[in-house]
Amino acid sequence: MLVTTTPTVEGRKIIKYIGLVTGETIIGANIFKDLFAGITDIVGGRASSYERVLREGKDTAVNEMQQYAAALGANAIVGVDLDYETVGSGGSMLMVSANGTAVILED
Repeated sequence: MLVTTTPTVEGRKIIKYIGLVTGETIIGANIFKDLFAGITDIVGGRASSYERVLREGKDTAVNEMQQYAAALGANAIVGVDLDYETVGSGGSMLMVSANGTAVILED
């Protein structure tokens, strides 16, 4: 399934707008990841453990959105937006949401 942040697909005509589709995930932050990320922040470098969690959250939310769109008969999602928020006490959880418009593209 084609997934794009743009409102159209160059060279392809949207023949039907199905509607809004979403996907969400909430991932808990592990205390050991927090500890190692804190050390990385102090000595410099990238917090690869957090990067992996962000990527996993994005992939899960987008996959869920694609499954929802496919169940509605769509072959593409346009205008996709990704949002990241921390939730829970002390921001201990990461919420990733993906939303877009499910469409049918002309072949």
